[in-house]
Amino acid sequence: MLNTLETSNQQLNALGSATDFADEIRPILSSLTLFEGFSESECDAIFEYLQCYGAASNVTVLAEGDVGDFLLMVLTGRIDVVKSDAKGQSKVVANIGPGGIIGEMSLIDGQHRFATCVTREPTDFAVLTRDALNDILVDHPRLGNKLLLILLQLMAQRLREATTRMLPTLVSEAI
Repeated sequence: MLNTLETSNQQLNALGSATDFADEIRPILSSLTLFEGFSESECDAIFEYLQCYGAASNVTVLAEGDVGDFLLMVLTGRIDVVKSDAKGQSKVVANIGPGGIIGEMSLIDGQHRFATCVTREPTDFAVLTRDALNDILVDHPRLGNKLLLILLQLMAQRLREATTRMLPTLVSEAI
């Protein structure tokens, strides 16, 4: 729920509905290959279900191990994705800029967050909750299905990238 985001992090500035920022958000989405098949009216319909927030630099917006039911789409700024290893050492595994999406796994499966995400600089982002996704699926079924396919493509892409990065380690350990 959005309240989870609001109550878990008092360092966030609620900016309002994404419809208020449609002119700024639309070019970000249209530049992404994942959203290239979305019309302006489809984007506008999605914006009705998103809330926007801002965060200063060095603010944790997602914490590894927390239960989450929302994703974030980065609109401005940058977010570091930080993962703890078996020894408890933190390592930046990705840096996400405008148009990047984080938190999609927990949105879909409701499981604990896989990594911590910290703003590297002042950052604005849009939030899609599981409830909002369900509302899109009821109110705009074709659009909801299109959005789910985008999320599945994103998750498959990330799985392929992770497998590619891990493969040399797995092969060397097997030898």
